[in-house]
Amino acid sequence: MAPTGSTLNDQPQISEISDIIDSRSMSRFQIRTIILGGLVLFFDGFDAQTIGFLATSIAESRGIPVTAFGPIFSASLIGLMIAAMLAGPIADHWGRKWPIIFSTLALAVFSFFTAFSTSFNQLLIFRFLTGLGLGGALPNVVALSSEYVPKRIMAVLVAVLFGGLPLGGFVCGILSSALLPVWGWQSVFYIGGILPLLLSFLLILLLPESVRFLYQRGDDPRRVAKLMAAIAPEIDADRDQLSFAAPVAMSKGVSVKYLFAEGRAVGTFLLWIPNFMNLLLMYVIVNWLPALLRASGMSVSDGVTATSFFSLGGILGTLTEGFLIKFGGPYRILLVEFGLCGLFIASMAIVAHSWPLVIILAFLLGFLVIGAQAGLNVLAANFYPTFIRSTGVGWALGIGRIGSIVGPILAGMLLSMQWQPWQVLLSGAVPALFALSAILLVRWAPSGTSPYAAISDS
Repeated sequence: MAPTGSTLNDQPQISEISDIIDSRSMSRFQIRTIILGGLVLFFDGFDAQTIGFLATSIAESRGIPVTAFGPIFSASLIGLMIAAMLAGPIADHWGRKWPIIFSTLALAVFSFFTAFSTSFNQLLIFRFLTGLGLGGALPNVVALSSEYVPKRIMAVLVAVLFGGLPLGGFVCGILSSALLPVWGWQSVFYIGGILPLLLSFLLILLLPESVRFLYQRGDDPRRVAKLMAAIAPEIDADRDQLSFAAPVAMSKGVSVKYLFAEGRAVGTFLLWIPNFMNLLLMYVIVNWLPALLRASGMSVSDGVTATSFFSLGGILGTLTEGFLIKFGGPYRILLVEFGLCGLFIASMAIVAHSWPLVIILAFLLGFLVIGAQAGLNVLAANFYPTFIRSTGVGWALGIGRIGSIVGPILAGMLLSMQWQPWQVLLSGAVPALFALSAILLVRWAPSGTSPYAAISDS
């Protein structure tokens, strides 16, 4: 939509940032911004999976028992959690662009350094520092991208963006299999360091700051107009006749407290609970499915293949989640997803000896679990206003990361208590049912406070 307002006597035209973005198709500038964010998340997913694929080879070459890798796995997850919670408030104060760049640089540098690790302590430290980079990228990419797309397609694009994570993990698995026999495990970390490093320089040159963030912060109007001119060519950034409607005043102080202000407290908790439960379940499957299937009588390769099908299902789930939410509504779609998730993981516990059924169920669980996580990210980006969007997404993911740490530890404790593999799998239905229950509670939430309300087209 072209800027509107009086043009008599050369008076300034008054425009709304959101109206201009929401009323037109995506420009090449916006598409480029989304692609850059997608590349960040692709390498985020790539580097997050490297240690899992390479742990056995690292253990053999460095003389570290593979059973000692539990803290190393947890170190990156703890880094992810801390960064997700800290990067959001930083970005809501200083902007999204530079936290994304610094996060990409961190995961690049420390992934590269991991290739030179010679001891348990070095691996522990470098994986923690890599986790800081991994955790800081996602909430800010989601926030920045959602602020450059029209509201009518925000759900679709944010969910598709999240697909970069399982896609990066899938490519990491393929490259690991190809490179390990020829170049050794270090080569995978070299790739996971060098390519994101090159991407970070590209981000410095091409990634814009969020125009909605600059607008709400009351930045230089010419800077805002220049960015808007890349979206709406009819805007002449050098003219003095264009101005923007006064922005909503940004709140001062610690941004985390505003997650609970203005009626958002109930919605915040009802986002946190499914995030916690879903990431708990996701990491139990990713970390323990091969071992549980092996204990049920399948081969090691069968377990790895099942986990790969889980990732493949997740890629498809993220590509379709936005469309499902857009046309079916987030409340109904997420209820169905978590209900089916509980049913399918319980079914896997029963048919754990049947290879064809396990593969089918692993694929369907990936579609549901990873797809639902993409949907929860969409809801967080839609629920919180611009001035706390990075904080809202980051803290929802940070609470979820606590679940990703607790889940694998809890599964290990159950096995140490002599639980059978099928019993551990069956217990995986419990977090899915807790997530479903939290969404059902939305029906009793005060009017206008639900993050699961339909996402409007305007």
